[in-house]
Amino acid sequence: MQLPYLSDRKSFDDAADLIAHFGADAGYEAAARADRSRDLGNHIHFCHWRQIERLIVLLAYDQPLGTVH
Repeated sequence: MQLPYLSDRKSFDDAADLIAHFGADAGYEAAARADRSRDLGNHIHFCHWRQIERLIVLLAYDQPLGTVH
């Protein structure tokens, strides 16, 4: 799994808003927003929503990921 790059707090807030509104379908909504941005030619928003999609998947895991020290 590729870990998301979060440039600021807004990324986490966007993920939290999608989870609050769409629940288990939040990742699909983020993917749809990314696709819509790509279709409009907005590569900045496309990358943002792809990272949000990855963050939502990461937050859905209930087990630790990576090395646990």
